[in-house]
Amino acid sequence: MLCDFTLRITSAPDVAAVWDIHCAAMAQFGFDRLIYGSTRRRAAASRGDIDDAVFLSNHDQDYFDAFIRQRRFLRAPIMRWARENYGACSWKRLWNDPRYVQAHDREILAFNHSKDVKAGYSIRFPDHGGGGFGLIALAARADLSADEVEEIWAHDGDLIEAMNHIAHLKIISLPRPDIPPARLTPRQREVLQWVADGKTNKDVAVLLGVSPTTVEKHLRLVREKLAVETTLQAVLKAAFQNLIDP
Repeated sequence: MLCDFTLRITSAPDVAAVWDIHCAAMAQFGFDRLIYGSTRRRAAASRGDIDDAVFLSNHDQDYFDAFIRQRRFLRAPIMRWARENYGACSWKRLWNDPRYVQAHDREILAFNHSKDVKAGYSIRFPDHGGGGFGLIALAARADLSADEVEEIWAHDGDLIEAMNHIAHLKIISLPRPDIPPARLTPRQREVLQWVADGKTNKDVAVLLGVSPTTVEKHLRLVREKLAVETTLQAVLKAAFQNLIDP
């Protein structure tokens, strides 16, 4: 199963195709509603720029709007857990852990229960490259109890976790589905590629036969087009959008 899943995911041409394959695969284990989120860059002790995040979901639109667009998820116990941990997290164990569940979180839990989001697991992915934040929530079918979900995980948890990591790595390798790639000129891409390869501005100036000031001008325009603050962020974002080679 893992080999077939990996082949299909790695061959998928875009994020939408990856998501369809992944949702169908998780449903076979009883997890029929998923929410995935990732940011491409993250400062220390931060979840990253939420406005720069990719969110994918097969929940109904009302739930997605209430939980993600209204940013209820930022107050969810799993976000507290994910700031400090990686790997898989049982919702049953989390909701009984006083380190992460506070009195005011009961509103979030009540909201989820009202939408039949009662049992499941979340997976916090390790940071890759520029330190992006990645998390997926796997909600179990409404007819499955928390104890039944624990049994599923005891039997297939390692496989499920591996499949989610594969899907995550594929998603972050593809251009964002909601934003077209920035239009960099051939020269801007060339300059940024040299920087990505480890060259200094002076090195790039010599290679291209221009002044360091001209190189910096190209990089400034790249940063503006990519809406980032630093050249390192520009390199990471351009690589994410397949504008340069990583």
